[in-house]
Amino acid sequence: MNEQSETQRPEKCSGCGIKLQTEHKDQPGYLPEVALDRDPVICQRCFRIKNYNEASSVSVNQDEFLRLLSGVGEKNALVIHIVDIFDFEGSLISGLQRFVGNNPVILAVNKCDLLPKVTNWNKLRNWMQQRCKEEGLRTAEIVLCSAKRNQGFDRLLEAVTELRGGRDVYVVGATNVGKSTLINRLISDYSDLEQELTTSRYPGTTLDTVKIPLDDGHYIIDTPGIVYPWRYSELVERQDLDAVMPANPLKPAVYQLNEGQTLFFGGLGRFDFVQGPHQSFTCFISGTLKIHRTKLERADSLYADHRGEMLSPPGSDRMDKLPPWQRHEFRINKGSRSDLYISGLGWIKVNGTEGAVVAIHVPRGVKVLTRPSMI
Repeated sequence: MNEQSETQRPEKCSGCGIKLQTEHKDQPGYLPEVALDRDPVICQRCFRIKNYNEASSVSVNQDEFLRLLSGVGEKNALVIHIVDIFDFEGSLISGLQRFVGNNPVILAVNKCDLLPKVTNWNKLRNWMQQRCKEEGLRTAEIVLCSAKRNQGFDRLLEAVTELRGGRDVYVVGATNVGKSTLINRLISDYSDLEQELTTSRYPGTTLDTVKIPLDDGHYIIDTPGIVYPWRYSELVERQDLDAVMPANPLKPAVYQLNEGQTLFFGGLGRFDFVQGPHQSFTCFISGTLKIHRTKLERADSLYADHRGEMLSPPGSDRMDKLPPWQRHEFRINKGSRSDLYISGLGWIKVNGTEGAVVAIHVPRGVKVLTRPSMI
């Protein structure tokens, strides 16, 4: 009897059509063994959407994601690209434009509640438009929002209504940018999901995308979150993630430095003021990450003696799991207002206009660059 029931168990989710599996919780098609006897049999992701109005994301690397997007440009669709304001360059999808073609793109900039309240939001939008232009990405709308505080979502939904025009909506973004929260909000506003799921098949196209039916016969296509290895959020252990990713508004820390001084950001990064006149630098990093100031000539020995202890996170048991540090040197020209950006860790604003030579030390592979000051 058991053997017969095993052979009668469906191989695919009756919700999204994905191949079912019971071994890997973090991969598409997962459901607990006990759920195989339910009727209908649906994967855990569809179960959560159906019963809790909750969309959970799976993740893939960039190459796999771009393969999944390869046909979007030939379709009539609206694309919502979600990015993280704290890690803008690290979460922006490079090369997206050549895959979306002439379809309109809404840039939803999440976690804007992290920025100081005195931020000039119009100037910030212009800054983002310029960054997108440099990446070759055309945006029909830029919406600043906060999934955590439910801010800006009404404007985002207005933009979707204005631009959708009866088209499918593709939602794309890197991991940890708030994509699931947006999907959930779109579901509640545009789809009678409970009725759809109980009366018809909930179709999916590939192992890594889920199509959520809309009331007009079109779909929200939930794409997997992209794993970008150059982001700190993908590099650190889970117990250190809270220290890296800020949960509360940033409190800019201003340091007046002379050349030959160094700042350590816990055991995760280091900033050297190599050369230049006395000037100030503003650090925009998570408030849970302690900053230690020392002389540049003592920095190497301080790190060797106190890594994983005073200079933590990560703790001493996790230090060797990170790649070795790599030094990146930058020359800040006179008159320029620049940020030194570290993907997923934050940025250091150079406040002086007299020029400087600086260096950033982070684990090999972490994206580091200079950019015009965000704020």
